[in-house]
Amino acid sequence: MATQERAVRTRNTLIESAAELFDRDGYDVATLSTISARAGVSSGALHFHFTSKATLADAVGQAAALRLELITRQEAGGALQMLIDATHALVWHLNHDVVLRAGFGLNDRLEHVRDGAGLRAKWQAWVEHAFVRADREGALAPGPLARDAATAVVAFTSGLGILGRQDAWWRSHAPLTRFWRLLLPALAESSCLDALVASGTKSLTPAAP
Repeated sequence: MATQERAVRTRNTLIESAAELFDRDGYDVATLSTISARAGVSSGALHFHFTSKATLADAVGQAAALRLELITRQEAGGALQMLIDATHALVWHLNHDVVLRAGFGLNDRLEHVRDGAGLRAKWQAWVEHAFVRADREGALAPGPLARDAATAVVAFTSGLGILGRQDAWWRSHAPLTRFWRLLLPALAESSCLDALVASGTKSLTPAAP
């Protein structure tokens, strides 16, 4: 059991190390030797767990997909507020979780990374589902199509991740809160609008100015 636990810890350490270097330097620049050195793991131990850089990138993508699933797992409460909270949680985690950030970065750069390549598609599918549910709940104003609103949300949250690489302000809650304050009056049914919190309702997402 102790050997198995050490193997799991080593594998997770390598995934974290790879995510940090993929995020900082890019997939093409990062090498297995620098990843193993950063993790404090021998080259032989790395190859025991991962046969190539591509399989290691796959593992980063899988780990990122699990993190995204945790962010989108909540189903309680109104769908529109749930969606607002999830966008804030995503931005918070993109700022603090290098594995999730690297997963989205691999999504942009590598077609052959199996789970990473679907990360943005998973996010878009969940956002579209949340809007469909909000529409069924009567929370959306007549007119806007759920798919059109979902496109705006996915594009904006993706843009925050990209802009945040150059300026951390874009990964704060301020721009996302402003986005929701702008969008909600046109999107939400008037009787639901006052109950919606554009800055998010979870402790994970502190109120933005």
